[in-house]
This record gives sequence, structure tokens and C-alpha cells, in this order.
Amino acid sequence: MSFKVYIPARYASTRLPGKVLETIGGRTMLELVHERARESGATEVVIATDDARIARVAEGFGARVCMTDRELRTGTDRIAAAAALRGEADTQVIVNLQGDEPFMPAAVIAQVAAQFGAPLAPDIATVCEPLRDRAEYEDPNVVKVVRAANDLALYFSRACIPHLRDGGLEAWRAGPLQRRHVGIYGYTVGFLQRYVAWAPTALEISERLEQLRALVHGARIAVPDAVAPCGVGVDTPADLSRARALRAGGSPHG
Repeated sequence: MSFKVYIPARYASTRLPGKVLETIGGRTMLELVHERARESGATEVVIATDDARIARVAEGFGARVCMTDRELRTGTDRIAAAAALRGEADTQVIVNLQGDEPFMPAAVIAQVAAQFGAPLAPDIATVCEPLRDRAEYEDPNVVKVVRAANDLALYFSRACIPHLRDGGLEAWRAGPLQRRHVGIYGYTVGFLQRYVAWAPTALEISERLEQLRALVHGARIAVPDAVAPCGVGVDTPADLSRARALRAGGSPHG
């Protein structure tokens, strides 16, 4: 399945400004993410940014950069703008790999893209993982997903879904359904441009989850289990410290 990877990277992150330029094991987080994308088999990797500092660093390690408007609200909007600026065809498959996912396995990136080779391709492809423990299930910063038998998303939420009616540890251990959504997305350029033209919906605003806009509009979102553990994203200083410790202890990605 031919695909490209676009990496949205802005400087003004709310909780950790400039985080993509922070170093992990002597290399910037952005370079590590770019390396994961290159290893995935993508035909092209593009960093979409609004900041000259990020562009200089990216060009320094040989990345292809597309400058976008600073006022764009989300990474999805940034990728849509970059794809339009670069004249991507409507049928082109793009994987949106966040710039703060330095441990995302290349195999998972390829898995997201491969879903568009299915006989009935989804509108959006992504992945999920089993929740590790009850604390993660109850954490509103961890997005949960409930799926149909064919792995299409029924709903995403920061709340505890599916609800454990009988509660307790035994119900948790017995429940094979609890999954956390991993924030990596694939779509065709044609669907992406339709998506960004839709206004944010009430559910999206309530949960602060962009993918709910797509569900409200009837989009098919495929969410199979990831083929490999997806590692940790970096949103906060504590996440950065944990990522550095993981890297120092020997990352599976070198």
C-alpha cells in the first residue's frame, strides 16, 4: 500500500513548549519521529510546521519541510493545509504521525496505511491497545474506544467505557473489551479535506476529541489492535523525563 507520512510539528505546545526540539538520547524528538516514519516504508515523509526554528532543525537532519500558517488550530488542519500546498491527489493515503511520538513502531505506521488496501476501506484508520491497568482506565487523559465486531469505532471517550456495571477488580480482570486509542491516523487526502471543512461538533467540543466529528458525520473509523506496543507519547515534562529514561535503558527502536 503506497502511502506518505506527514508529521505536524508546532512550537507553541501548551504543556511543553518546543517539545519536538527537546532531546532524547542526544537527538531531538522530531528526528526520532522522522526516523520511525522513514522506517515504515512510506514513499515520502513531510514535516508540516509553522515555526522557523523547527524547520531549521528538520532541514538539518535532511527532512522535507512544508511551512504552514501559525493560526491553524490542530495538527489535522496543518496536515490538510500542507497537503493542499503540495498538490497531493485526493486518492493519496497520508498517515498523520504526531511529532511527540518518538517510540511509535514503524510496523504500526505501516499497519495504519495498510487498512486502505482492504476491499472496504475505512474513511479513517487508526489503532488501539489493551489498557494496562484500572488506573489507566479511569484516567481522563487516556482516550478509550469501544468497537463493533468488525473493529469499526462505535465511540471514543475520556470517560470509562465500556462501563463496568458490577465494578471491582474481578470485573476488570474478566473484561477483554477495554482499549485505549492510540493517536495515529490515516486517511485519503480527499476525505481529509472534507473533514476539515466540517464545523466542530458538540460531542467533539465536549470531549475535546477530534475523531468524534468524523463519527457524527457517519465516517467509518477502523481501530484494530496495534501489531506492536506503541510506546509513550510526550505531552508533559514528566513524559519527557520518562521518555529519556526509556531511551537510556535501551529503546527497542535504537
